[in-house]
Amino acid sequence: MAEPVVELKGIGKSFREGDRERVVLRDASLSIDPGSWVFLLGRSGSGKSTLLNLISGIDLPDQGDVVVDGAVLNRLGERERTLFRRNHIGFVFQFYNLIPTLTVEENVLLPLELAGLLTPAQRRRAIELLDAVGIADRARAFPDRLSGGEQQRVAVARALVHAPKLVLADEPTGNLDAETGRQVLDLFERLLRPAGTTLVLVTHSGEVASLADRVLSIKDGVLVDGAGVQGAAP
Repeated sequence: MAEPVVELKGIGKSFREGDRERVVLRDASLSIDPGSWVFLLGRSGSGKSTLLNLISGIDLPDQGDVVVDGAVLNRLGERERTLFRRNHIGFVFQFYNLIPTLTVEENVLLPLELAGLLTPAQRRRAIELLDAVGIADRARAFPDRLSGGEQQRVAVARALVHAPKLVLADEPTGNLDAETGRQVLDLFERLLRPAGTTLVLVTHSGEVASLADRVLSIKDGVLVDGAGVQGAAP
């Protein structure tokens, strides 16, 4: 059996809010298999984005271990975690997070440039991805000349350009109308499923969550999988 892409082992996470402590996760454990689509469904403020930040190593747990592709992220230094993210994880955000002073092509190439992987072959891959998401003809345009849906297509191409095993998406359709959001999800289906890319996606939409292999939620700091509390992998 293949090793999990993501493992959370007894994760605890809380934040100080004024004079009180808010517990976001209590002893959360989770195992995500390669190629699976796991969606985090729930209301704002429940801790969904915090869980994504823990999986990416942006945030560190107060207790427990976060293991991604065999690396225990909370035991790595900050620079090591940054390099790990660049090489192993793709990100898609609600508000696109494109660099306004870079063209579409330059935005897509940025992860490769930061990782020191920018080669002629990788440039060709970037153009192929822009073609796959339907905006190769806008490669020289700047983000402010694109619609929201076009910007999200650029963000999808950027997330995939270094062929990550894991893509993390935080409300990727939350800033789009229903039809454009559906088109972005269709891109995920067309580009991620055949490649066997693991997807962890945050959403508040039950319709979006219907596309998942597995749906999780966080209730009062407890990670819930389907009808039961999530512990070991099913």
